[in-house]
Amino acid sequence: MTGVELSTQLAENVHVVGRLNSQFERDFGVAGGIGFNGPLNQFMDIYGQLLVHHNNFPKEDNVSSVTQAEMNIGLRVWLMNQLEATARLGKNDESSVFHAGVRFHSTDQLSLSAETRNNGFYGPQIMMSVRFQY
Repeated sequence: MTGVELSTQLAENVHVVGRLNSQFERDFGVAGGIGFNGPLNQFMDIYGQLLVHHNNFPKEDNVSSVTQAEMNIGLRVWLMNQLEATARLGKNDESSVFHAGVRFHSTDQLSLSAETRNNGFYGPQIMMSVRFQY
C-alpha cells in the first residue's frame, strides 16, 4: 500500500489533515478532518483527530465502497532529543483503530518513522514513512 498525508495548522493547537492511499488494485481510500494537539508536560503531548473516511475496494472484495467517521486520541513521548514514541487509539463506525511507533527527527525538516497500525479497513500493517516539514 502507498499513501500520502498532508496537514496544515489552523491555529496553534489545531490542524486540518487529508490522506489518500491505495493498494493499486483498483482501490483507494481518502480521509479528511481536523486534529488537535497540546502539551501535557515537557516531554509528552496529547493529540487526536476527527476524520471522515471514504474507501473504494476492489470488485473481488464484494464491497464497493464504505464511508465512515473516525475519532482517535494518542500520546507522543520524547525519548531522546531526536526520538519520539507515539501511540494512538480510536474507533471508526465498525472497528477499533490502533497506531504505535517511533519517529526519528534527523533535521527540523525531515523525520523518519516506523509504525504498526490497524485502521479497520485494510487490517494490521507495518508502515515506514518519511515526513517533510515546510
